[in-house]
Amino acid sequence: MDYGKYRYEQTKKVKEAKKKQQTFKVKEIKIRPAIEQHDYETKLKHGQTFLEKGYKLKITLVFQGRELAHKDIGISTLEKFIEELKDYGAVEMRPKELGRMVVTVIGPVKSK
Repeated sequence: MDYGKYRYEQTKKVKEAKKKQQTFKVKEIKIRPAIEQHDYETKLKHGQTFLEKGYKLKITLVFQGRELAHKDIGISTLEKFIEELKDYGAVEMRPKELGRMVVTVIGPVKSK
């Protein structure tokens, strides 16, 4: 077999595999523990539209200053946010503490 033809066949297979590969884009929403109700609802609607469009959603809860002393308030806000998005997506990564932040990832629900 000709080496040039072999290389051509290999690159063709790689391109075909890339076409079949599914990629996800990640959108991020940042919230704070003391978020106001209207801001909360706005971010919730943005999260719903992102998940409906098929994006993964990264929710970051950011603590500033003395808010770090009241992590329970922040965690409850994040859990409430996740609970209200459960119809639009499923939790792929449980809430995880990273310094002054708590991060979670929600993936879109696969439609049939």
